[in-house]
Amino acid sequence: MAILMGIDPGSRITGYGVIEELGSRCTYIASGCIRIKDAALPERLQKIYEGISTVVEQYCPRSIGVEQVFMSKNADSALKLGQARGAAIVAAVNHGLEIEEYSARQVKLAVVGKGSADKFQVQHMVKSILGLDDTPQADAADALAVALCHAHTRASMVRMAGATGRRNRRFIR
Repeated sequence: MAILMGIDPGSRITGYGVIEELGSRCTYIASGCIRIKDAALPERLQKIYEGISTVVEQYCPRSIGVEQVFMSKNADSALKLGQARGAAIVAAVNHGLEIEEYSARQVKLAVVGKGSADKFQVQHMVKSILGLDDTPQADAADALAVALCHAHTRASMVRMAGATGRRNRRFIR
C-alpha cells in the first residue's frame, strides 16, 4: 500500500492528484488545482510551492510523479513552465520525497494506451480507471494520469526486479 501523487505543473494552474496503490489497483484519494490569479512570476512560484507543500503535508505521499517540460513554440512559456515545475519539485524534495519525471507521451501511453491521446481521452480514462462519478477538471485529470503512470511504472519495476531475482535464484541452484 502506497500513497502516490502526480503533478501537472503550470505557471497559472498546477494540477495535483493523489491516489492509493493497493497491489495492482489504484484508488482515488484527492485531486484539484492550484490556481494563481494575476501576479508576478515570483509570487506565482511561491503559491505553487506553498500549494504543493500543503497537499503533501495533508496526504503524506510516498513519492511523486511530475510531468516533464515539453518544448513548445513559445520559449517564454516553456521557461515559465520549467520554473513552475521547479517550484513543485522543490516543495516535494523539501519533504523528503522521491521524484520521478514522465513525458506527456509516457503518461498518455500508460493511461490511454496511445501516446498521442487528447485531453478528453485522458479525462475519460482517468474517470474510468479510478471509478469516479464525475469527470475531473482537465488539469486535475492530467495530474491523476501522472500519478497512475507513476504507479504503473513502479509496479513494472517491482515485477521486473522479481522476475530477475527468480531467474537468478534458479540459475544459482
